[in-house]
Amino acid sequence: MSQKKINSNKTICRLTEHKMKSRRLALLAWKMDITVDLFLVALANCFLLCLNCSDFCGNDRWRLYSRNASSSCFSERRHNIPTLSCKKLMEAFPTDEIDVNYIRTVKRCVFSQSYPTPLKGPLKLAAVSKDVLESVLDVDVSVSLSEDFVLYFSGGKLFTGSVPLAHRYGGHQFGYWAGQLGDGRAHLLGQYTNRKGETWELQLKGSGKTPYSRSGDGRAVVRSSVREFLCSEAMHHLGVPTSRAASLIVSEEPVWRDPFYNGSAQKERGAVVLRLARSWFRIGSLEILTRSGELDLLRKVLDFVIEEHFTTIQTDDLDKYVALFSTVVKETAHLIAQWMSVGFAHGVGNTDNFSLLSITIDYGPFGFMEAYNPNFVPNTSDDEGRYSIGAQANMGLFNLEKLLEALYPVLNPNQQSWAKHILKGFPQIYQKRFQELFKAKLGLEGEEESDDGYLIAFLLKMMEDTGADFSMTFRHLSEVSAQQLHSRSIPKAMWALQDLSDHEYFSEWVNMYLPRLQRAHRSDEVRQHQMRGVNPRYVLRNWMAESAIRKAEKDDFSEVMLLQDVLSRPYVEHPQAEERGYASPPPHWAKGLKVSCSS
Repeated sequence: MSQKKINSNKTICRLTEHKMKSRRLALLAWKMDITVDLFLVALANCFLLCLNCSDFCGNDRWRLYSRNASSSCFSERRHNIPTLSCKKLMEAFPTDEIDVNYIRTVKRCVFSQSYPTPLKGPLKLAAVSKDVLESVLDVDVSVSLSEDFVLYFSGGKLFTGSVPLAHRYGGHQFGYWAGQLGDGRAHLLGQYTNRKGETWELQLKGSGKTPYSRSGDGRAVVRSSVREFLCSEAMHHLGVPTSRAASLIVSEEPVWRDPFYNGSAQKERGAVVLRLARSWFRIGSLEILTRSGELDLLRKVLDFVIEEHFTTIQTDDLDKYVALFSTVVKETAHLIAQWMSVGFAHGVGNTDNFSLLSITIDYGPFGFMEAYNPNFVPNTSDDEGRYSIGAQANMGLFNLEKLLEALYPVLNPNQQSWAKHILKGFPQIYQKRFQELFKAKLGLEGEEESDDGYLIAFLLKMMEDTGADFSMTFRHLSEVSAQQLHSRSIPKAMWALQDLSDHEYFSEWVNMYLPRLQRAHRSDEVRQHQMRGVNPRYVLRNWMAESAIRKAEKDDFSEVMLLQDVLSRPYVEHPQAEERGYASPPPHWAKGLKVSCSS
């Protein structure tokens, strides 16, 4: 199936019949030189935020509200490091016949045995996630103070009987098949099943070469490791499905990098992140097997994934692979809608970076959009803007097409047709979800009204025209009172909303918005409280991460720890965050910041 743009014409036509009933709305659209069609396309390709995602397949992992960092259900926590093992994975799949750790093309396996290369000391524990240690790994955070913790989770010491693994996978990168990729600098230490019955896979990133390292050195630097550690945890507390980060360990080992691929290599410091996911299988995990003609192994991986992670699908169902595909299509649409809702651009959405479990993985040149711009590209290496924030739905569709191609050999003709039909529903699933999310951002409660889509799109167009800050515009709409909006007396502290109010049609939008809020029949205080609960005051802006990185490179991790604390409660005002300007306009020096795939 060839890649195609998200086509929402049918939906646009239906909505247009309602939205253009009013001559006044039509006149406004004409004056602003836009159309409802353009509004809805902008809406479909841009941004929304989730209020309460518990309706996502009835799975609590989709909840948006931030979790309590200390899991009170388990008063008794371990004071020793849990034992990890890859035994289950090694029993399920054949491993690489060659157990020598050199770079090569690997065949007929899912994993290669590969041992970490210890970082050269001295080592320093720069940061830990108390929430991950206590709520996921069932250990008291004091465990992280031990020397063993630093050694185990930097690659310097192995658990008794441990056989670390590196995963073999391929992928389409920037639209083209890239062949074998795999874990080039990551080692899977093992699985751990916690007291809740959840099984997590613990992986070190930056822990040395594997058979999949290609031309890389197997290392990660402080700069990229700080970003991954902070963003993994920030996304979790925003309620976006994501891998987690438990610890960040840094060393004095020199690592050479050319951050912008301009021939200016510089010496940086090596670091290792301990990251966790329920599974690290990705679309590329299947692609490499199909491309290599290893169909028996493809079936083994699919059966394992279904049995372990998609328990609502019956293992003896003849259509189980189609059922898996259908679930991945739906949950991928939901995931991307949630990315858009918080203004998050992944930056490098290749098939090897797209999880089969529809969680966010592999944090590289990501970015949270500041001034509203559908063409925002966080990755300076992405010259063509393939992975711009407004193109992420199309990116998801392309990746799902590649997933379907990987599944084709194990589907019969009827199942292939069925799967194609399922894929055609992706745009509608995505569009429906993001419209629900955006309604929540604006506090539009009650039954869907005919002009809701227009109201949302009108706002987006004004934000684009004025360059209003994405996150803070919605936050300020959560904080401003209806009376202040009615009288247009917006406080100076609400800088993003003030920027928006400069638009010549702001008053017309307010005159549509306020009556819609009134029809929800709730007090203004309740409306503000509900909106503040879904519109974050703090996100990990690039300039905030950069400020922390500059200090970290001088061995000062105080801002890393501050950001970790602030971003664990992104909906709650934080005194130190306010002092640091985390909810203020970005500083002037931040305008020239760039990030790349170099890490």
